[in-house]
Amino acid sequence: MAAVHLRIGDLVWGKLGRYPPWPGKVVSPPKDLKKPRGKKCHFVKFFGTEDHAWIKVEQLKPYHAHKEEMIKINKGKRFQQAVDAVEDFLKKAKGREQNSDGKGDSKGKKTPNKPLKILEEDDEDLSALKDPSEKDLTDSDPEPSAIERLGAGPGSGFKWESSPVKDDPHFHHFLLSQSEKPASSMEPISKRLKIVEEVTGSTSIQAADSTAINGSITPTDKRIGFLGLGLMGSGIVSNLLKMGHVVTVWNRTADKCDLFIQEGARLGRTPAEVASMCDITFSCVSDPKAARDLVMGPSGVLQGIRPGKCYIEMSTVDPETITELSQVITSRGGRFLEAPVAGSQQLSNNGMLVILAAGDRTVYEDCSSCFQAMGKTSFFLGEAGNAARMMLILNMVQGSFMATIAEGLTLAQATGQSQQTFLDILCQGQMASTFVDQKCQNILQGNFKPDYYLKHIQKDLRLAISMGDMANHPTPMAAAANEVYKRAKALDQSDNDISAVYRAYIH
Repeated sequence: MAAVHLRIGDLVWGKLGRYPPWPGKVVSPPKDLKKPRGKKCHFVKFFGTEDHAWIKVEQLKPYHAHKEEMIKINKGKRFQQAVDAVEDFLKKAKGREQNSDGKGDSKGKKTPNKPLKILEEDDEDLSALKDPSEKDLTDSDPEPSAIERLGAGPGSGFKWESSPVKDDPHFHHFLLSQSEKPASSMEPISKRLKIVEEVTGSTSIQAADSTAINGSITPTDKRIGFLGLGLMGSGIVSNLLKMGHVVTVWNRTADKCDLFIQEGARLGRTPAEVASMCDITFSCVSDPKAARDLVMGPSGVLQGIRPGKCYIEMSTVDPETITELSQVITSRGGRFLEAPVAGSQQLSNNGMLVILAAGDRTVYEDCSSCFQAMGKTSFFLGEAGNAARMMLILNMVQGSFMATIAEGLTLAQATGQSQQTFLDILCQGQMASTFVDQKCQNILQGNFKPDYYLKHIQKDLRLAISMGDMANHPTPMAAAANEVYKRAKALDQSDNDISAVYRAYIH
């Protein structure tokens, strides 16, 4: 069997989990980002995205040798854009080399031991590109390794599923999601987390990698409890279990636990029992009253809290509720963290939530593997209450935006304009997004199956307006949107998706 050697700068096809092979380039990892233990892998930057990931050597193939094969089996739009990006990259590299040769400038020569910076799609520094046909691999090259081929020819090697690439709107999140400063999100705290100091002086922490999709998370050995199996909680628990966490579940409606018991979860009879049995207990419920009752009500969490036990409130509630819960948990010797999530049922199911955390940072670090399983990115925002404030602001913006989109669709109809044409134009402009496209398509199809409950976004608007009042800050846009959602609720749309606010304009 012939060995194929890869080095920094080589173009490759890389595969992660259930996702299709994707074109990328082997690059030098950030200095503080350690290679996963016990795995032979290369750090790959993927074309057409802002994503990077550690890829096992058996999941890599040379780009040129397998180009025709991959193009035949993958037909998606994003895939073609990625391939086009590779070709543009090669053309620029060829032009750079020709210019260097013409000038006879020694600066055009490559230095074997010079580390390659992580290139962005529009990066003009292409000096590290090396044709994959070159076979030399010296001991001094960073991250040397080999792929043992099972045979010769383009079709040899490990087997990849040949299903065509789907235009998955969330595809660009399945790897290492980058912030605006690419290197900043990859330096580890507890080997996985990075502190980013912002201009404002506040601190955030981002997950170093979103590895839930490719299954490379090492689950914590701590026992995990989870209370609340609604739209968001169900997806979170499912991903925790998939990644190997030991999870005990409880839900007010007990039959919702059955599916997770079948998947390997344990059953807790009461919130108090779950908290006493587990090292870390999460909760995700509908509103401030439910969050308080879960902790301080009969057989509540507080009865099961002992010194050292951790409690994490993931519900979207007001800062005052968070302060109260933090105080009662810590009064029993417990450790408290708030961690509301930005996203939807679909993102929860896909392990692509954004987690906003605040409170005890040691708890945040202890939950590293849990947050990686359930989300693509997590931020630590300082003292308890800050995450609630940030979450309410985000949902205030989302709720107001959704109401405005619904208003635009109905105004288009009222003035004799095509709603579909309005959507087509909208999705070609600066406001184009997966959110806009999906919500508008659902409206036009009359599909209001909940991805995020309308009653919950109205609750968040109400809490955000109250927060603005306490800060003596005007929120007239949110107040107007809140009235539209209240009308939608009066039309019996509470348990439908937030896009059902559309119905408030047509009745």
